[in-house]
Amino acid sequence: MRSGDFLLMIFTAALVIFGIIMVFSASYYYSISQDGTAYSYLRRQIMWVIAGFCAMVFGAAFDYRRYRKFAIPLLILGVILLALIFTPLGHTANNATRWLKIGPITFMPGEFAKLFVIIFTAWFLSEKPDRIKSVTRGILPLVGIAAVYGLLIVKQPNLSTAITVCGIIVSMMLVAGMKWRYVFGTAALGGAGILSILLFMKDTYWYQRMTSFVDPFQDPLGEGYQAVQSLLALGSGGLFGVGLGKSVQKNLYLPEPQNDFILAIIGEELGFIGIVLVLALYCCFLWRGVHVAINAPDQFGMLLASGIVLMVGIQVILNIAVVTSSMPPTGINLPFISYGGNALLMFMFSAGVLLNISRHAPKNTGVE
Repeated sequence: MRSGDFLLMIFTAALVIFGIIMVFSASYYYSISQDGTAYSYLRRQIMWVIAGFCAMVFGAAFDYRRYRKFAIPLLILGVILLALIFTPLGHTANNATRWLKIGPITFMPGEFAKLFVIIFTAWFLSEKPDRIKSVTRGILPLVGIAAVYGLLIVKQPNLSTAITVCGIIVSMMLVAGMKWRYVFGTAALGGAGILSILLFMKDTYWYQRMTSFVDPFQDPLGEGYQAVQSLLALGSGGLFGVGLGKSVQKNLYLPEPQNDFILAIIGEELGFIGIVLVLALYCCFLWRGVHVAINAPDQFGMLLASGIVLMVGIQVILNIAVVTSSMPPTGINLPFISYGGNALLMFMFSAGVLLNISRHAPKNTGVE
């Protein structure tokens, strides 16, 4: 059996190593203010990278075809975990309840939900490929699952993860052969929902979220604070940046810069050129992922690889949109780079699954 897509491994490792460097740089002052040492976030990130490497090795070694039998149980488990957030097991931080805390263990069900829906959707659409041509047998069941997962995640609240989960399902349906008119219908429903919030729910949390990003400088010390600090960081970086480790915004101006807004610190320290190079690295990763999907030996493998590629791609786009104040600020990390154990673990495991699919590719496909 093949060893897997070598270039995919290289690009994954490059993103993870760059993430370690940038987490240390971005968290330097925040870590000192919290823990009295500049190295606390660096140590944790390295520990999560080691755990993620183990997860990636497992994903690369475990035959991807065996995930079929876990598709339905994983989907149900995802709903249960998301529902448990609204019980006493739910843990609240930064005005959001997105975590489950069971004894000393704290984790985000939303991160696992992404992978669960990818596995289920890949199984559902590959088990009977003609399902996608039927509204009642194929499209509506998946739209219903997207609605259930989306509503449970939005209620936390976590808009970006809800968009990611729903976007993954709809995009995988398109890959499987769904007609575009159904996508336009779904988009129209989503647009109607946003319009109803803007017109009839002006005193709600969601109205403030959806309007604050349009002009964050109207309320620079309130709802627009994080977006304003992010834009200042990006603007300060210019073309070549102020230099690695020399960010001003990470000095307790931009809240938790090592997490969702780490791209702003990259832009400030490494400039526009640095961001372009990071995006080029993501494009290389996605290119190899698409290559794995195209050369997968069966439809389940093709859809599973496509779902993972879509998850990474959608999340990169959403993170850029948040950091540049092109959408409401909501928790969405930069894949492989942002600080955060659950997300890094899932992304590295997913990269391992891609490697496993590439190991089963037919000969003479260029997947080595």
